[in-house]
Amino acid sequence: MSKDERGTLLNLPEVIAQVRIEFDRYEAALLAHDIDAINGFFLDSEITVRLGVAEHGYGMEAIRIYRRRAEPVHPRRSLRNTVITAIGTDAASVTTEFVVPDSSAIGRQTQTWALTSEGWKIVAAHVSQVPSEVLRRD
Repeated sequence: MSKDERGTLLNLPEVIAQVRIEFDRYEAALLAHDIDAINGFFLDSEITVRLGVAEHGYGMEAIRIYRRRAEPVHPRRSLRNTVITAIGTDAASVTTEFVVPDSSAIGRQTQTWALTSEGWKIVAAHVSQVPSEVLRRD
């Protein structure tokens, strides 16, 4: 745990642990292609945003429409370099990379989580892919 120059608590272990549990549950739902469960991790609001590889979802209704049409993720998708950064006691970001067999692309996923009256919810998400041969590793 540390504090930034304004005194904001960063990386409280209990917040990281809570978000890790929800993030792992989200990933399990994604691998199972459990659409209702996946949608349930997002804040049900018009301010929720999900920018994907080939779509932009502004508001939960647009995200639901995308999810109904989306193909399942590869069942052997694996994550690496997952970093959870807790910001105070009620917000966190999660970044991770994902790879799938038979693809040289590196997927990237970022989520902003907020603690709401209904528990931890994703309020913003971004998913992208880049060919591994053009990925800078500075």
